[in-house]
Amino acid sequence: MTQTKEHILLAEDDVDFGNLLKQYLEMSGYTVVWTQNGEEALEKFKESSFHICVFDVMMPKIDGFTLAEQVIAINPEIPFIFLTARKLKEDRLKGLKLGADDYIVKPFDADELVLRINNIIKRSTTSVTKVVNEGVIQIGNYSFNQRRLELVFENEIQQLTEKEASLIQFLFDHKNQMLKREEILKAVWKNDDYFSGRSMDVFISRLRKYFKKDTAITIESSRGIGLEFKIR
Repeated sequence: MTQTKEHILLAEDDVDFGNLLKQYLEMSGYTVVWTQNGEEALEKFKESSFHICVFDVMMPKIDGFTLAEQVIAINPEIPFIFLTARKLKEDRLKGLKLGADDYIVKPFDADELVLRINNIIKRSTTSVTKVVNEGVIQIGNYSFNQRRLELVFENEIQQLTEKEASLIQFLFDHKNQMLKREEILKAVWKNDDYFSGRSMDVFISRLRKYFKKDTAITIESSRGIGLEFKIR
């Protein structure tokens, strides 16, 4: 049994299932705030600090997707997991596009949820430690501030998420090299499945927009091979 005291915000409208999850997570060493609708969850998020959020997709008042969008607007760095009874691929893609760290379809084993939470919090903590311990690097005409999670061009600042910063760092460390998609996924997402791949495509699109003001920087795709972060 883990002895961690990470703080979890759980939003699940099924009373029996929510109560069971809360008890199991607390037995696993977590502190859990459980709410039964999205509106209440949003209020709790505004009132307290959490390490991770676990949201059911289908909830009254505010659904899980809308709740996640509002939570991200408050704290873009918070990791979160979606729970759902729906198996639609469109739902999974929507969740991943929002930046979800995982998407779990019911029914599932509670041990699996605990394991996934452990892994996400561990990655998040490792990422923050790395950012704090390292400084600013120059990427073309941009300054990449790892401590502040910022990409600066002249006087314009683009605030980054931890995953965006990790992806930039990995691409920069391997600049002007052709990287296989699997390499990037395993290094940054720790998973090379289909849905992680679609999530990566969204993040790559964001980075292309972030770096578009310096024409000497490009992220070029080679179909069936991978990506190259070019700095001329």
